[in-house]
Amino acid sequence: MRQFEQTSTTASDLPVYLTLAAVTMIWGGTFVAGRYLAGGLSPLFAASLRFLLASAALLSFLCVARIPMARPTPRQWLQLTLLGFFGIFFYNLCFFYGLRYINASRASLIVALNPAVIGLASWMLFKERLSRLKVMGIAICIAGASLVIVSRNPQLLATTADAWIGDLLIFGCVLGWGVYSLFSRNLNQTLGPMQTVTYSILLGTLMLCALALVRGELNWPALLELGTPQWLSLVYLGVLGSALAYIGYYDGIRKIGATRSGVFIALNPLTAVIFAALLLGEQLTPAMCLGGALILAGIYLCNKPLAPVRKKRIL
Repeated sequence: MRQFEQTSTTASDLPVYLTLAAVTMIWGGTFVAGRYLAGGLSPLFAASLRFLLASAALLSFLCVARIPMARPTPRQWLQLTLLGFFGIFFYNLCFFYGLRYINASRASLIVALNPAVIGLASWMLFKERLSRLKVMGIAICIAGASLVIVSRNPQLLATTADAWIGDLLIFGCVLGWGVYSLFSRNLNQTLGPMQTVTYSILLGTLMLCALALVRGELNWPALLELGTPQWLSLVYLGVLGSALAYIGYYDGIRKIGATRSGVFIALNPLTAVIFAALLLGEQLTPAMCLGGALILAGIYLCNKPLAPVRKKRIL
């Protein structure tokens, strides 16, 4: 008699994949919203407002759901501070200041490197095994994302004299997000995604507001000059793009790991062009469709279950 053992799950991971896909759909619009706010508010003030809204949303949810706040240990406080600094404070400074120098398309092209950075760092720091299939999947995802972005409008990627500053700042986003993705694994298991996200966002928000206060950028009267679209952009960035999406992303990391979760970030540019086609009437070109197919193929390869291990048992 032969007995087969499956080394990884398939159907049980489907809800995780759907959640991560929804998260990246939400994140697909954050660059557009961030670019829109970059012209109306100072970068530091915009980032502070974004995460003040995210903090309020998270605390309100915990209150309504009657979920008590956990009591982290001193070591966990240090880890949460690290996450708050790199994932919230550092990331958003790079994000909003970077979008002052380059457009959203160019920025999303750089952010498409996230899966490669997360996968490489997982291998170097945590000795996570990177199979040839995973490496191939990450490479195909980056190629597909690049094709989608460039084919959408090549003129949007035009270089200016100060573009290198924006490129460097947005690459800082990639590094900050890598830290936020990789160094959460223990906290996700002990505190859970909800508590980890809430504490890291609260700490990061305090850092952003403190710096804004020191620099005199907490310009509250400027809020009165914001129009409805700008307020909607802030709510989108804070409640959907931060509070809800961060929880979904951390839950994915807890269940399937940072590398397999991070590869879903390649869906960001694909969802952006799909929304543009549905809502704005923009045309989907064959190159975009090919890029989208490459992204989906790369995600499949990176998350493809290992081959079953065959065991023989003689009765």
